[in-house]
Amino acid sequence: MKASISEALGRLPAAPTTIWPEGAPFVTMMAGGTMSVEVFAPKGRDRQQPHSQDELYFIHSGQGEIVINGQRYAAAAGDAFFVAAQVAHQFENFSEDFVTWVVFYGPPAGE
Repeated sequence: MKASISEALGRLPAAPTTIWPEGAPFVTMMAGGTMSVEVFAPKGRDRQQPHSQDELYFIHSGQGEIVINGQRYAAAAGDAFFVAAQVAHQFENFSEDFVTWVVFYGPPAGE
C-alpha cells in the first residue's frame, strides 16, 4: 500500500469534529492491525489530546516546536519524535507549511 503527502493534503481539512469545528487537520492514509498512519497538518493551533496508543511523528515539512509532557523540543523537516500513550503533547509555534506523518501503534495504554 502506498500513501503520499500530496494525496493527503488534497483531502485536508477533513470533516469537522467537536475538537476541530473548522475541519480536522489530519487524514488516515493506511491502517492494519493495531497500526495506522496519518498525515497531520495543523493550522493556527494544535488542539489534539493525549492518545491511547504509542505514536511516532516524522516531520515532513516546516518547523515548529513539540511539547511532550512539558518538555519542549525544536521540530523541523527530517526530525522524528516518540510520544508514549496517554502522554500530553502538542505542536506550538509551527510554520504555515508544517506537515507531519503520524504512526499510531500497539495496544491501548502503550507497550
